[in-house]
Amino acid sequence: MVENGRPRKRFGVVEVTGASMVPTLTNGDQVVVRYGAAVRPGDVVVLRHPFQQDLLVIKRAVERRPGGWWVLGDNPYNQTGDSTVYGPVPGELVLATAVLRFRPREEDQRSLRARLSWAASALRPLRADVSASSRLRAR
Repeated sequence: MVENGRPRKRFGVVEVTGASMVPTLTNGDQVVVRYGAAVRPGDVVVLRHPFQQDLLVIKRAVERRPGGWWVLGDNPYNQTGDSTVYGPVPGELVLATAVLRFRPREEDQRSLRARLSWAASALRPLRADVSASSRLRAR
């Protein structure tokens, strides 16, 4: 879609499964993403898996390399696959950047204290984390 001569950026919501992005994102988190947004080093991105293009993956874009984006999970102990397995991801497979994380409330959070604690941490903007990008690049 084009609006005022520029492509219009669309937003969507994706659910996180797995532990590859812990502690930034945990299993069950909802993430608001912006399709077609420019990717910067440190951004959390949604991409098509290079070998299974029907599978969507969420990783951190560490740096631009020949052939595409080098992407890694934030969790160094999780071996779910990233650019260390499949190499740089071509730019056309990077679909969206993550903008906001929403952590759903757990059923057993009944006390006022538990609800206030959840409310204080449920919404968190996801900005490009250059320090994470540098730390991951060193791995």
